[in-house]
Amino acid sequence: MRDGQRDFDWELGTWKTQLKRRLRPLTGSNDWVEYEGTTVVRKVWNGRANLVELDVTGPAGHIEGLSLRLYNPEFRQWSLNFSNSASGTLTLPTMGGFNNGRGEFYAQETLNGRAIFVRFVISDITPESCRFEQAFSDDGGKTWEVNWIAMDTRVKSRADKAQ
Repeated sequence: MRDGQRDFDWELGTWKTQLKRRLRPLTGSNDWVEYEGTTVVRKVWNGRANLVELDVTGPAGHIEGLSLRLYNPEFRQWSLNFSNSASGTLTLPTMGGFNNGRGEFYAQETLNGRAIFVRFVISDITPESCRFEQAFSDDGGKTWEVNWIAMDTRVKSRADKAQ
């Protein structure tokens, strides 16, 4: 197995975030709300961890999110631990890693009293943009319903703009 502790180095910095969130996942509803704002990613522990701050606003309100990503060198995988300012608690971590430029992370959670699977995918990664997608499954992973899509575009620093 390869060492993936540098898998998130590409994401360090500030990003413009466009976010879509399904209002009522796994209910048959197709109502979405949109947000815009920023994501800031900072390296921790020399790259074996990072801290992500999400700050977006839209017609449905304001989301302040925090993700602590931790690399486990023994198992060579990442845990993604998320919280938002409304709850003040961490969700169960999604676990996984990157393969061929695509990150896939999985967890089991409970939604409205039902056990579900969670899949978080990071794809379309370039130096200037990337896509984040979360989906839920209530049938053991046979089918997935996307409920969170974020498209990030890198914010150029002053030094970048001067070149």
